[in-house]
Amino acid sequence: MPHLTLTAPAKVNLFLEVTGKRPDGYHELATLFAKISLADQLEIEAAPAETEYLQLTLSGPLASGLESGPDNLALKAVRAFEEEFGLVLHAHVRLEKHIPFGAGLGGGSSDAGTVLLGLCRLFGKDPLRLLPRAAKLGADVPLFLYPDTFLKGEGIGEKLTPVPAKPPLPWAVLVYPDTLVPTKGVFSRLQLPAAQDVLTKLANLDKLIEYIRQGQPPVYWQEVLFNRLEEAVLPYVCSVRNVKECFSAAGAVPLMSGSGSTVFALTPTREQADNLAGRMKQKGRKVFTVRFGGNQDENN
Repeated sequence: MPHLTLTAPAKVNLFLEVTGKRPDGYHELATLFAKISLADQLEIEAAPAETEYLQLTLSGPLASGLESGPDNLALKAVRAFEEEFGLVLHAHVRLEKHIPFGAGLGGGSSDAGTVLLGLCRLFGKDPLRLLPRAAKLGADVPLFLYPDTFLKGEGIGEKLTPVPAKPPLPWAVLVYPDTLVPTKGVFSRLQLPAAQDVLTKLANLDKLIEYIRQGQPPVYWQEVLFNRLEEAVLPYVCSVRNVKECFSAAGAVPLMSGSGSTVFALTPTREQADNLAGRMKQKGRKVFTVRFGGNQDENN
């Protein structure tokens, strides 16, 4: 049976503002996604069949507690592919988990998007045709159908515009405090910002995008990094707040990714990233040193 192996990268949000709330209850966002080298590994085997047979096998250091049944996003992605292209498949997805679950790093979304990409390669289909179905699987799933490292997201995060980046790019240290922060609860606690505040923050998003285009060092980026959802997480989740305070005490400029619980900070060099990562290690935390784009670099 035809098969291929792919890398499913995690993401962080370098910027996240909530610009409004829609009648259907979803929040409108303005965000800047950045794919990073922390990644799951996927192997996909698939062929047309008379009767559908879908199987998911989980492995890896962070597979414990994940379900391999039909509600897993990776298998939902296979079914979305079948529906879009009118296919019935015999498919086996092997997923090696390295991205923490519920950490604001888009692990499940990346797995789903990467499954869609893999199936498109196996069957010669255009992945961008799947964007509407990907958005129905999850707001972050369309992100992983694009090859770009940096993408501006609008709407509920599914309206994407690639942002070209000029090297050198900074390194980042990620700290996951082994705490699950349910996204629904975060948004239910969030107070919508005033319109003028939103406009000010969106001007900073434009600055950040320009810094990335120009290849400016992280000291420029740090001036405009922002996540509105911190207001609905830090006062309520002490483990996330403690990580951010620990980063600050080490002289870093930390930011929570997505709705939490991972917090990260940028450094200009690998050496500085390794030094910072060493200072952030504590029992109950997972610390990752990563690049932007690329393959998984190092788990500490």
